[in-house]
Amino acid sequence: MDTKALRQKVLDLAIRGKLVPQDPNDEPASVLLERIRQQKQQMVKDGKLKAKDIKNDTIIFVGEDNLHYEKFANGSVKCIEDEIPFELPDGWAWARIFSIAEDLPYGTAKKSSASGRIAVLRMGNIQAGEIDYGDLVFSSDNDDIEKYTLEKGDLLFNRTNSSEWVGKTAIYRGNIPAIYAGYLIRLRAFINTEYLNAVMNSDYAKAYCNSVKTDGVNQSNINAQKLGAFLTPIPPFTEQVRIASKIIEILPAISVIQAEKGHIENLVTQTKAKILNLAIRGQLVPQDPADEPASVLLERIRAEKEELIQQGKIKRDKKESVIFRGEDNSYYAMIDGVSVDIAEYLGFELPDGWSWITLKDIATITSGKTPKPDQLSTNGSVPYFKVADMSTPGNGLYLQYADCYINALYSGPLFDGGSFVFPKNGGAVLTNKKRILANASVVDLNTGVFTPSKLLNQDFIFFLFSSIDFSKIHKGAVIPTVDSSVIGNLIYGLPPIEEQKRIANTIKSLFAQVEQIEKALS
Repeated sequence: MDTKALRQKVLDLAIRGKLVPQDPNDEPASVLLERIRQQKQQMVKDGKLKAKDIKNDTIIFVGEDNLHYEKFANGSVKCIEDEIPFELPDGWAWARIFSIAEDLPYGTAKKSSASGRIAVLRMGNIQAGEIDYGDLVFSSDNDDIEKYTLEKGDLLFNRTNSSEWVGKTAIYRGNIPAIYAGYLIRLRAFINTEYLNAVMNSDYAKAYCNSVKTDGVNQSNINAQKLGAFLTPIPPFTEQVRIASKIIEILPAISVIQAEKGHIENLVTQTKAKILNLAIRGQLVPQDPADEPASVLLERIRAEKEELIQQGKIKRDKKESVIFRGEDNSYYAMIDGVSVDIAEYLGFELPDGWSWITLKDIATITSGKTPKPDQLSTNGSVPYFKVADMSTPGNGLYLQYADCYINALYSGPLFDGGSFVFPKNGGAVLTNKKRILANASVVDLNTGVFTPSKLLNQDFIFFLFSSIDFSKIHKGAVIPTVDSSVIGNLIYGLPPIEEQKRIANTIKSLFAQVEQIEKALS
């Protein structure tokens, strides 16, 4: 069961008037919106709002020609029929966020602390339409507390985040006293906030946010002006309450299903990790003493690498190391002529016929290069992939569907099909995404490329590479970064080539069984 799709279906039905039945006796939304206009005007007179807070308020109505029009504060009227996204039931009306909210202020820009008088909610605290209180910072600033303290029912809109998450919205239920940070906008509305929260978390709202966001370096932004212009479907108030009650009834049940699904997915992940762990320790398949030892294979790989160096295709590693077993039966690495004891880095005893290696012994590890705009085309024979393409639908394990190609002006590195690629910078590092280039391709600067020797079993090496947990070897708290040299110095056991094949085939078989179980349970 696709619980995310089910959740969105519920929200979509709600905002289109199809989740609960209409009652012809309900007071029309147009009457409610008129009361809101009068209430906001009175608040300006009372000094509770400023004149600028209502200057963008408009009236949206259906003309005699059955088209939608919008009347502005200066009295002008404009046909907006081309903006109306879908038809509303009788008694409903369209309104912009400007017209149903007090104002749209940003939060505090001051630095928070690990402790203080009041919690400061940040963009990370917004999760699936609710506030997550698991990771809090605090403030003791009196001015901020007076200016930014939240009221129960306020919505928090994430105005700056990654392209995927900008615009996420959550309802503050008053669980603990809190203010909010500068990357958030407070939306204090005159309609039912449970219903409005449903609207703001719908695919309809997400599509709007995607259409108006401004993209920057690793971040997108939606300002208050764009948020305020969002066209919101407004039901009669009593129907808002009925919709909110139904949503409160349905969504927790979906969340329970989602949690169970997450538990299953976690077990599947753990099972696959255990299979890989057994594989790289030589415990997944039996050894065959007739297999040619890995040490012989390594000699061929070193000879292959030396030939590539002589041809100028790769550079010699200035810090090349050789792992060997000393007379004391302990393992050492020879680095720049100095013998270093590496026993503490080896977590298990190698099976007979295996050899200890660093990953740079069996592969080249480098980065892509981002082409200039004039070096790109919309079609061509050599695709250009970016880190984001690792998550693009259609690009599974093998990257093959690109929206850009290089042209004759590009003279940067071209990587062979079969090379492994991984994210080097940004939040994608923590997701441990690793993919394979289906064809010769160009990749961007934020993409790392791991190209193993062709003398190795490529399936086995990919499984070995997949076992690396980037979340444990990255540096940088704000922007996680994976250093190619760190990956290159990771130590693994290398089996004989025939055992590599047996291990790879066994992993494929076991993974297929696990995935079949996962599919049946979902």
